[in-house]
Amino acid sequence: MKDYKEYFKGKKVTMLGLGLLGRGLNDAKLLAECGADLIITDLKTAEDLAPTLKKLSKYKDIKYILGEHRLEDFKNRDFILKAAGVPLDSPYINEAKKNNIPVEMDESLFVKVSKDIKIVGVTGTRGKTTTTYLIYEILKKSESKLCCKVYLGGNIKGLATLPLLKKVKPGDIVVMELSSWQLQGFGDSCISPDISVFTNLLPDHLNYYLKVSKDETEATQKYFDDKSKVFCNQKKDNYIILNSFIKKEINKRYKGKIESKIIMTDESQIKGWKFKIKGEHNIQNILQAIEVAKILGINIKDIKRVVENFSGVEGRQEFLREHKGVKIYNDTTATTPDATVMALRALGDSKKKNVILIMGGADKNLDMSGLIKEIPKYCKKVILLAGTGTEKLGSKIDGVLVKDLKTSLLEALKASKKGDILVLSPAFASFGMFKNEFDRGDQFVRLVKRLK
Repeated sequence: MKDYKEYFKGKKVTMLGLGLLGRGLNDAKLLAECGADLIITDLKTAEDLAPTLKKLSKYKDIKYILGEHRLEDFKNRDFILKAAGVPLDSPYINEAKKNNIPVEMDESLFVKVSKDIKIVGVTGTRGKTTTTYLIYEILKKSESKLCCKVYLGGNIKGLATLPLLKKVKPGDIVVMELSSWQLQGFGDSCISPDISVFTNLLPDHLNYYLKVSKDETEATQKYFDDKSKVFCNQKKDNYIILNSFIKKEINKRYKGKIESKIIMTDESQIKGWKFKIKGEHNIQNILQAIEVAKILGINIKDIKRVVENFSGVEGRQEFLREHKGVKIYNDTTATTPDATVMALRALGDSKKKNVILIMGGADKNLDMSGLIKEIPKYCKKVILLAGTGTEKLGSKIDGVLVKDLKTSLLEALKASKKGDILVLSPAFASFGMFKNEFDRGDQFVRLVKRLK
Protein backbone atom coordinates (compact mmCIF):
# COMPACT_ATOMS: atom_id res chain seq x y z
CA MET A 1 0.00 0.00 0.00
CA LYS A 2 1.34 3.41 -0.90
CA ASP A 3 1.56 5.80 2.01
CA TYR A 4 -1.55 7.78 1.16
CA LYS A 5 -0.74 10.48 3.73
CA GLU A 6 2.55 11.22 2.04
CA TYR A 7 0.87 11.04 -1.34
CA PHE A 8 -1.57 13.85 -0.47
CA LYS A 9 0.64 15.89 1.89
CA GLY A 10 1.28 19.35 0.48
CA LYS A 11 -0.57 18.60 -2.75
CA LYS A 12 -2.40 21.59 -4.23
CA VAL A 13 -5.93 20.27 -4.71
CA THR A 14 -9.06 21.99 -5.97
CA MET A 15 -12.27 20.13 -5.13
CA LEU A 16 -14.95 20.93 -7.70
CA GLY A 17 -18.21 20.28 -5.85
CA LEU A 18 -18.85 19.67 -2.14
CA GLY A 19 -22.56 18.90 -1.93
CA LEU A 20 -24.78 17.66 0.88
CA LEU A 21 -24.80 13.86 0.46
CA GLY A 22 -21.60 13.26 2.44
CA ARG A 23 -19.27 12.14 -0.36
CA GLY A 24 -17.59 15.52 -0.78
CA LEU A 25 -17.52 16.02 2.98
CA ASN A 26 -15.61 12.80 3.61
CA ASP A 27 -13.18 13.40 0.76
CA ALA A 28 -12.48 16.90 2.10
CA LYS A 29 -11.85 15.54 5.59
CA LEU A 30 -9.32 13.02 4.31
CA LEU A 31 -7.43 15.55 2.20
CA ALA A 32 -7.37 18.09 5.03
CA GLU A 33 -6.15 15.48 7.52
CA CYS A 34 -3.35 14.55 5.12
CA GLY A 35 -2.17 18.15 4.89
CA ALA A 36 -3.28 18.93 1.34
CA ASP A 37 -3.42 22.57 0.21
CA LEU A 38 -7.17 22.45 -0.35
CA ILE A 39 -9.53 24.76 -2.22
CA ILE A 40 -13.20 23.77 -2.26
CA THR A 41 -15.45 25.43 -4.81
CA ASP A 42 -19.20 24.91 -5.22
CA LEU A 43 -22.01 26.82 -6.95
CA LYS A 44 -24.10 26.37 -3.82
CA THR A 45 -23.82 29.15 -1.26
CA ALA A 46 -22.51 28.88 2.29
CA GLU A 47 -26.11 28.94 3.46
CA ASP A 48 -27.03 26.06 1.15
CA LEU A 49 -24.04 24.03 2.33
CA ALA A 50 -24.34 24.93 6.03
CA PRO A 51 -24.74 21.31 7.31
CA THR A 52 -21.63 20.16 5.45
CA LEU A 53 -19.56 23.24 6.30
CA LYS A 54 -20.33 22.84 10.00
CA LYS A 55 -18.77 19.37 9.93
CA LEU A 56 -15.64 20.80 8.29
CA SER A 57 -15.31 23.77 10.67
CA LYS A 58 -12.34 22.32 12.58
CA TYR A 59 -10.21 22.24 9.41
CA LYS A 60 -9.05 25.86 9.46
CA ASP A 61 -6.78 25.75 6.40
CA ILE A 62 -9.43 24.90 3.82
CA LYS A 63 -10.14 27.76 1.41
CA TYR A 64 -13.75 28.02 0.22
CA ILE A 65 -15.04 29.61 -2.99
CA LEU A 66 -18.82 29.30 -2.77
CA GLY A 67 -21.68 30.51 -4.94
CA GLU A 68 -19.32 30.57 -7.93
CA HIS A 69 -16.34 28.94 -9.60
CA ARG A 70 -13.21 30.86 -10.67
CA LEU A 71 -10.87 29.92 -13.51
CA GLU A 72 -7.87 30.90 -11.35
CA ASP A 73 -8.57 27.95 -9.04
CA PHE A 74 -7.92 25.57 -11.93
CA LYS A 75 -4.40 26.77 -12.58
CA ASN A 76 -1.17 25.87 -10.79
CA ARG A 77 -2.74 22.94 -8.92
CA ASP A 78 -1.47 19.35 -8.59
CA PHE A 79 -4.87 17.87 -9.38
CA ILE A 80 -8.59 18.60 -9.50
CA LEU A 81 -10.98 16.33 -7.59
CA LYS A 82 -14.18 16.45 -9.62
CA ALA A 83 -17.58 15.55 -8.18
CA ALA A 84 -19.89 13.24 -10.14
CA GLY A 85 -22.27 15.08 -12.45
CA VAL A 86 -19.98 18.00 -13.32
CA PRO A 87 -21.06 19.01 -16.87
CA LEU A 88 -19.12 17.38 -19.71
CA ASP A 89 -18.51 20.83 -21.19
CA SER A 90 -17.43 22.44 -17.91
CA PRO A 91 -15.16 25.42 -18.70
CA TYR A 92 -13.36 24.82 -15.39
CA ILE A 93 -12.43 21.24 -16.22
CA ASN A 94 -11.40 22.44 -19.69
CA GLU A 95 -9.22 25.07 -18.02
CA ALA A 96 -7.54 22.42 -15.87
CA LYS A 97 -6.87 20.21 -18.89
CA LYS A 98 -5.55 23.19 -20.86
CA ASN A 99 -3.05 23.69 -18.02
CA ASN A 100 -2.12 19.97 -17.98
CA ILE A 101 -3.60 19.49 -14.51
CA PRO A 102 -4.88 15.93 -13.86
CA VAL A 103 -8.61 15.63 -13.21
CA GLU A 104 -9.42 12.91 -10.68
CA MET A 105 -12.57 11.43 -9.18
CA ASP A 106 -13.13 9.86 -5.77
CA GLU A 107 -13.41 6.18 -6.76
CA SER A 108 -10.77 6.03 -9.48
CA LEU A 109 -8.30 8.02 -7.37
CA PHE A 110 -8.78 5.47 -4.59
CA VAL A 111 -7.91 2.67 -7.03
CA LYS A 112 -4.79 4.53 -8.21
CA VAL A 113 -3.48 5.31 -4.73
CA SER A 114 -4.23 1.89 -3.21
CA LYS A 115 -2.31 -1.25 -4.09
CA ASP A 116 -3.26 -4.91 -4.49
CA ILE A 117 -6.93 -4.26 -3.69
CA LYS A 118 -9.49 -6.30 -5.63
CA ILE A 119 -12.21 -4.05 -7.07
CA VAL A 120 -15.70 -5.28 -7.90
CA GLY A 121 -17.53 -2.61 -9.92
CA VAL A 122 -21.25 -2.59 -10.69
CA THR A 123 -22.87 -0.32 -13.26
CA GLY A 124 -26.04 -0.22 -15.34
CA THR A 125 -29.09 2.00 -15.62
CA ARG A 126 -31.19 0.11 -13.10
CA GLY A 127 -30.39 -2.48 -10.44
CA LYS A 128 -26.83 -1.46 -9.71
CA THR A 129 -27.47 -0.48 -6.08
CA THR A 130 -29.37 -3.68 -5.27
CA THR A 131 -26.73 -5.79 -7.02
CA THR A 132 -23.89 -3.95 -5.26
CA TYR A 133 -25.44 -4.42 -1.82
CA LEU A 134 -26.21 -8.08 -2.46
CA ILE A 135 -22.64 -8.79 -3.61
CA TYR A 136 -21.35 -6.97 -0.55
CA GLU A 137 -23.62 -8.93 1.79
CA ILE A 138 -22.58 -12.28 0.28
CA LEU A 139 -18.87 -11.45 0.47
CA LYS A 140 -19.12 -9.86 3.92
CA LYS A 141 -20.69 -13.03 5.33
CA SER A 142 -17.76 -15.03 3.89
CA GLU A 143 -14.88 -12.80 5.04
CA SER A 144 -13.35 -15.56 7.16
CA LYS A 145 -13.27 -17.92 4.17
CA LEU A 146 -12.00 -15.20 1.84
CA CYS A 147 -9.24 -14.36 4.36
CA CYS A 148 -9.68 -10.64 3.77
CA LYS A 149 -11.90 -7.68 4.64
CA VAL A 150 -14.72 -6.56 2.36
CA TYR A 151 -15.75 -2.90 2.02
CA LEU A 152 -18.54 -0.96 0.29
CA GLY A 153 -17.81 2.08 -1.86
CA GLY A 154 -18.82 4.09 -4.90
CA ASN A 155 -22.21 5.67 -5.52
CA ILE A 156 -23.64 4.90 -2.08
CA LYS A 157 -25.58 7.49 -0.08
CA GLY A 158 -23.35 9.19 2.50
CA LEU A 159 -20.19 7.28 1.55
CA ALA A 160 -16.95 8.37 -0.06
CA THR A 161 -14.49 5.80 -1.35
CA LEU A 162 -11.24 7.72 -0.92
CA PRO A 163 -11.36 7.57 2.92
CA LEU A 164 -11.25 3.76 2.69
CA LEU A 165 -7.51 4.29 2.24
CA LYS A 166 -7.42 4.50 6.05
CA LYS A 167 -8.80 0.96 6.37
CA VAL A 168 -7.91 -1.25 3.43
CA LYS A 169 -4.93 -3.59 3.28
CA PRO A 170 -3.46 -5.52 0.34
CA GLY A 171 -5.73 -8.40 -0.59
CA ASP A 172 -8.94 -6.72 0.60
CA ILE A 173 -12.03 -6.39 -1.62
CA VAL A 174 -13.98 -3.20 -2.31
CA VAL A 175 -17.42 -3.51 -3.93
CA MET A 176 -18.38 -0.29 -5.72
CA GLU A 177 -21.57 0.94 -7.32
CA LEU A 178 -20.42 3.05 -10.28
CA SER A 179 -22.59 5.55 -12.13
CA SER A 180 -21.81 6.66 -15.68
CA TRP A 181 -20.47 9.90 -14.22
CA GLN A 182 -18.12 8.17 -11.78
CA LEU A 183 -16.86 5.92 -14.54
CA GLN A 184 -15.57 9.02 -16.34
CA GLY A 185 -12.79 9.00 -13.74
CA PHE A 186 -11.96 5.38 -14.53
CA GLY A 187 -11.80 6.25 -18.23
CA ASP A 188 -9.53 9.24 -17.66
CA SER A 189 -7.23 7.04 -15.55
CA CYS A 190 -7.35 4.13 -18.05
CA ILE A 191 -8.41 1.63 -15.39
CA SER A 192 -11.35 -0.73 -14.87
CA PRO A 193 -12.44 -2.93 -11.95
CA ASP A 194 -11.06 -6.48 -11.65
CA ILE A 195 -14.59 -7.90 -11.71
CA SER A 196 -17.30 -5.84 -13.42
CA VAL A 197 -21.06 -6.20 -13.60
CA PHE A 198 -23.13 -4.40 -16.26
CA THR A 199 -26.75 -4.88 -15.19
CA ASN A 200 -28.63 -3.33 -18.13
CA LEU A 201 -28.81 -0.30 -20.41
CA LEU A 202 -31.97 1.82 -20.49
CA PRO A 203 -32.59 5.49 -21.39
CA ASP A 204 -31.44 7.86 -18.63
CA HIS A 205 -29.60 11.14 -18.02
CA LEU A 206 -30.42 12.45 -21.49
CA ASN A 207 -30.75 15.93 -19.98
CA TYR A 208 -27.05 15.65 -19.04
CA TYR A 209 -25.69 14.17 -22.27
CA LEU A 210 -27.85 16.19 -24.68
CA LYS A 211 -25.96 19.33 -23.67
CA VAL A 212 -22.93 18.05 -25.58
CA SER A 213 -24.74 16.03 -28.28
CA LYS A 214 -26.51 16.91 -31.52
CA ASP A 215 -29.41 14.50 -30.87
CA GLU A 216 -30.70 11.70 -28.63
CA THR A 217 -28.83 9.01 -30.59
CA GLU A 218 -25.49 10.69 -29.92
CA ALA A 219 -26.45 11.38 -26.30
CA THR A 220 -27.31 7.70 -25.76
CA GLN A 221 -23.97 6.72 -27.31
CA LYS A 222 -22.09 9.02 -24.93
CA TYR A 223 -24.01 7.50 -22.02
CA PHE A 224 -23.06 3.99 -23.13
CA ASP A 225 -19.46 5.07 -23.68
CA ASP A 226 -19.21 6.26 -20.07
CA LYS A 227 -20.79 3.02 -18.81
CA SER A 228 -18.35 1.03 -20.94
CA LYS A 229 -15.42 2.29 -18.88
CA VAL A 230 -16.37 -0.46 -16.42
CA PHE A 231 -14.77 -3.00 -18.79
CA CYS A 232 -12.79 -1.07 -21.44
CA ASN A 233 -9.47 -1.26 -19.58
CA GLN A 234 -9.81 -4.73 -18.07
CA LYS A 235 -7.01 -7.27 -18.47
CA LYS A 236 -7.09 -10.93 -19.53
CA ASP A 237 -7.50 -12.21 -15.97
CA ASN A 238 -10.45 -9.84 -15.27
CA TYR A 239 -14.17 -10.61 -15.60
CA ILE A 240 -17.24 -8.86 -16.98
CA ILE A 241 -20.69 -10.23 -16.05
CA LEU A 242 -23.58 -9.19 -18.28
CA ASN A 243 -26.80 -10.13 -20.04
CA SER A 244 -27.31 -10.99 -23.71
CA PHE A 245 -28.37 -7.45 -24.70
CA ILE A 246 -25.23 -5.85 -23.26
CA LYS A 247 -23.11 -8.57 -24.87
CA LYS A 248 -24.60 -7.71 -28.28
CA GLU A 249 -23.88 -4.02 -27.73
CA ILE A 250 -20.30 -4.77 -26.69
CA ASN A 251 -19.74 -7.03 -29.70
CA LYS A 252 -21.15 -4.34 -31.99
CA ARG A 253 -19.13 -1.45 -30.57
CA TYR A 254 -16.01 -3.07 -29.12
CA LYS A 255 -15.55 -6.18 -31.26
CA GLY A 256 -12.13 -7.74 -30.68
CA LYS A 257 -11.11 -5.07 -28.16
CA ILE A 258 -12.27 -6.75 -24.94
CA GLU A 259 -9.60 -8.85 -23.27
CA SER A 260 -11.46 -9.89 -20.12
CA LYS A 261 -13.50 -13.05 -19.59
CA ILE A 262 -17.20 -12.59 -20.35
CA ILE A 263 -19.58 -14.37 -17.97
CA MET A 264 -23.26 -14.88 -18.79
CA THR A 265 -25.80 -15.57 -16.04
CA ASP A 266 -27.52 -18.96 -15.61
CA GLU A 267 -31.09 -18.94 -14.27
CA SER A 268 -31.20 -22.74 -13.84
CA GLN A 269 -28.96 -22.58 -10.78
CA ILE A 270 -31.60 -20.77 -8.68
CA LYS A 271 -34.45 -23.18 -9.35
CA GLY A 272 -36.41 -23.64 -6.14
CA TRP A 273 -34.83 -20.64 -4.36
CA LYS A 274 -37.16 -18.28 -2.48
CA PHE A 275 -36.58 -14.53 -2.52
CA LYS A 276 -37.77 -11.64 -0.38
CA ILE A 277 -37.20 -9.07 -3.11
CA LYS A 278 -39.76 -9.00 -5.92
CA GLY A 279 -39.68 -8.57 -9.68
CA GLU A 280 -38.06 -10.16 -12.72
CA HIS A 281 -35.45 -7.40 -12.75
CA ASN A 282 -34.32 -8.47 -9.28
CA ILE A 283 -33.88 -12.05 -10.52
CA GLN A 284 -31.30 -10.67 -12.93
CA ASN A 285 -29.62 -8.70 -10.14
CA ILE A 286 -29.43 -11.86 -8.04
CA LEU A 287 -27.98 -13.93 -10.89
CA GLN A 288 -25.21 -11.42 -11.50
CA ALA A 289 -24.35 -11.20 -7.80
CA ILE A 290 -24.12 -15.01 -7.70
CA GLU A 291 -21.58 -15.02 -10.54
CA VAL A 292 -19.35 -12.53 -8.71
CA ALA A 293 -19.42 -14.66 -5.57
CA LYS A 294 -18.60 -17.82 -7.54
CA ILE A 295 -15.61 -16.13 -9.21
CA LEU A 296 -14.29 -15.31 -5.74
CA GLY A 297 -14.65 -18.93 -4.63
CA ILE A 298 -17.74 -18.80 -2.41
CA ASN A 299 -19.76 -22.02 -2.44
CA ILE A 300 -23.34 -22.02 -3.65
CA LYS A 301 -24.82 -23.03 -0.26
CA ASP A 302 -23.34 -19.95 1.41
CA ILE A 303 -24.50 -17.78 -1.49
CA LYS A 304 -28.06 -19.17 -1.31
CA ARG A 305 -28.30 -18.51 2.44
CA VAL A 306 -27.52 -14.81 1.99
CA VAL A 307 -29.59 -14.33 -1.16
CA GLU A 308 -32.74 -15.80 0.35
CA ASN A 309 -32.46 -13.54 3.40
CA PHE A 310 -31.71 -10.37 1.44
CA SER A 311 -34.61 -7.92 1.81
CA GLY A 312 -33.41 -5.17 -0.52
CA VAL A 313 -32.16 -1.60 -0.19
CA GLU A 314 -33.89 1.49 1.15
CA GLY A 315 -35.62 3.63 -1.43
CA ARG A 316 -35.93 0.76 -3.91
CA GLN A 317 -39.37 -0.84 -3.73
CA GLU A 318 -38.81 -0.64 0.03
CA PHE A 319 -41.74 -1.91 2.11
CA LEU A 320 -42.45 0.63 4.85
CA ARG A 321 -45.55 -0.60 6.63
CA GLU A 322 -49.15 -1.74 6.30
CA HIS A 323 -51.70 0.93 7.22
CA LYS A 324 -55.35 -0.12 7.51
CA GLY A 325 -54.69 -3.02 5.16
CA VAL A 326 -52.81 -0.92 2.59
CA LYS A 327 -49.17 -1.84 1.93
CA ILE A 328 -46.98 1.24 1.48
CA TYR A 329 -43.69 1.24 -0.47
CA ASN A 330 -40.91 3.79 -0.94
CA ASP A 331 -39.41 3.65 -4.45
CA THR A 332 -37.97 7.17 -4.51
CA THR A 333 -34.88 6.18 -6.50
CA ALA A 334 -37.12 5.34 -9.48
CA THR A 335 -36.09 8.45 -11.40
CA THR A 336 -36.88 7.03 -14.86
CA PRO A 337 -40.09 5.72 -16.45
CA ASP A 338 -38.53 2.26 -16.86
CA ALA A 339 -37.91 2.09 -13.12
CA THR A 340 -41.52 2.94 -12.32
CA VAL A 341 -42.74 0.34 -14.83
CA MET A 342 -40.59 -2.24 -12.99
CA ALA A 343 -42.17 -1.21 -9.68
CA LEU A 344 -45.71 -1.50 -11.05
CA ARG A 345 -45.01 -4.97 -12.46
CA ALA A 346 -43.23 -6.17 -9.30
CA LEU A 347 -45.72 -4.81 -6.74
CA GLY A 348 -49.01 -4.52 -8.60
CA ASP A 349 -51.62 -6.94 -9.90
CA SER A 350 -53.08 -6.18 -13.32
CA LYS A 351 -56.14 -8.31 -12.55
CA LYS A 352 -56.96 -6.35 -9.39
CA LYS A 353 -55.70 -2.97 -10.65
CA ASN A 354 -54.87 -2.16 -7.02
CA VAL A 355 -52.01 0.35 -7.13
CA ILE A 356 -52.20 3.96 -5.99
CA LEU A 357 -49.16 5.60 -7.56
CA ILE A 358 -47.47 8.81 -6.39
CA MET A 359 -45.25 10.10 -9.19
CA GLY A 360 -43.94 13.26 -10.87
CA GLY A 361 -40.99 15.62 -10.64
CA ALA A 362 -38.23 17.20 -12.72
CA ASP A 363 -37.85 16.41 -16.43
CA LYS A 364 -34.91 14.30 -17.70
CA ASN A 365 -35.92 14.35 -21.38
CA LEU A 366 -36.92 10.67 -21.31
CA ASP A 367 -39.66 8.94 -23.33
CA MET A 368 -42.66 8.42 -21.05
CA SER A 369 -44.84 6.52 -23.56
CA GLY A 370 -44.10 3.06 -22.12
CA LEU A 371 -45.07 4.15 -18.60
CA ILE A 372 -48.17 5.93 -19.85
CA LYS A 373 -49.35 2.62 -21.39
CA GLU A 374 -48.57 0.61 -18.24
CA ILE A 375 -50.25 2.87 -15.68
CA PRO A 376 -53.88 2.00 -16.63
CA LYS A 377 -53.05 -1.72 -16.35
CA TYR A 378 -52.05 -1.50 -12.69
CA CYS A 379 -53.22 1.80 -11.18
CA LYS A 380 -56.62 2.75 -9.81
CA LYS A 381 -55.37 6.23 -8.95
CA VAL A 382 -52.37 8.44 -9.78
CA ILE A 383 -51.26 11.35 -7.58
CA LEU A 384 -48.93 13.80 -9.34
CA LEU A 385 -46.19 15.84 -7.66
CA ALA A 386 -45.44 19.17 -9.33
CA GLY A 387 -42.37 19.57 -11.53
CA THR A 388 -41.15 20.29 -15.05
CA GLY A 389 -41.58 16.65 -16.06
CA THR A 390 -45.12 16.53 -14.70
CA GLU A 391 -45.97 19.67 -16.67
CA LYS A 392 -44.77 18.02 -19.91
CA LEU A 393 -47.10 15.07 -19.30
CA GLY A 394 -50.09 17.38 -19.58
CA SER A 395 -53.27 15.31 -19.89
CA LYS A 396 -51.47 12.10 -20.95
CA ILE A 397 -51.94 10.70 -17.44
CA ASP A 398 -55.25 10.98 -15.63
CA GLY A 399 -54.01 12.06 -12.22
CA VAL A 400 -54.58 14.46 -9.35
CA LEU A 401 -51.96 17.24 -9.13
CA VAL A 402 -50.99 18.13 -5.56
CA LYS A 403 -48.85 20.85 -4.02
CA ASP A 404 -46.58 18.77 -1.78
CA LEU A 405 -45.64 15.28 -0.62
CA LYS A 406 -47.82 15.33 2.49
CA THR A 407 -50.90 16.13 0.41
CA SER A 408 -49.97 13.39 -2.06
CA LEU A 409 -49.93 10.79 0.71
CA LEU A 410 -53.26 11.97 2.12
CA GLU A 411 -54.88 11.88 -1.33
CA ALA A 412 -53.45 8.44 -1.99
CA LEU A 413 -54.82 7.10 1.29
CA LYS A 414 -58.27 8.53 0.51
CA ALA A 415 -58.30 6.54 -2.72
CA SER A 416 -57.08 3.30 -1.14
CA LYS A 417 -58.81 0.38 0.52
CA LYS A 418 -57.72 -2.83 2.23
CA GLY A 419 -55.57 -4.96 -0.08
CA ASP A 420 -54.29 -2.04 -2.14
CA ILE A 421 -50.67 -1.08 -2.83
CA LEU A 422 -49.56 2.54 -2.30
CA VAL A 423 -46.18 3.35 -3.81
CA LEU A 424 -44.05 6.45 -4.26
CA SER A 425 -42.30 5.70 -7.57
CA PRO A 426 -41.77 9.13 -9.19
CA ALA A 427 -40.35 8.28 -12.68
CA PHE A 428 -38.70 11.72 -12.62
CA ALA A 429 -35.80 13.46 -10.89
CA SER A 430 -36.42 15.22 -7.58
CA PHE A 431 -35.00 18.68 -8.25
CA GLY A 432 -37.21 21.65 -7.45
CA MET A 433 -39.36 20.30 -4.65
CA PHE A 434 -36.54 18.32 -2.94
CA LYS A 435 -32.77 18.48 -2.44
CA ASN A 436 -32.36 15.08 -4.12
CA GLU A 437 -34.16 11.74 -4.43
CA PHE A 438 -32.92 10.67 -0.99
CA ASP A 439 -34.45 13.77 0.60
CA ARG A 440 -37.70 12.95 -1.21
CA GLY A 441 -37.61 9.40 0.14
CA ASP A 442 -36.66 10.47 3.66
CA GLN A 443 -39.57 12.90 3.80
CA PHE A 444 -41.95 10.22 2.56
CA VAL A 445 -40.72 7.70 5.15
CA ARG A 446 -41.25 10.23 7.96
CA LEU A 447 -44.79 10.98 6.78
CA VAL A 448 -45.67 7.29 6.57
CA LYS A 449 -44.26 6.59 10.05
CA ARG A 450 -46.52 9.29 11.51
CA LEU A 451 -49.72 7.77 10.13
CA LYS A 452 -52.23 6.75 12.82
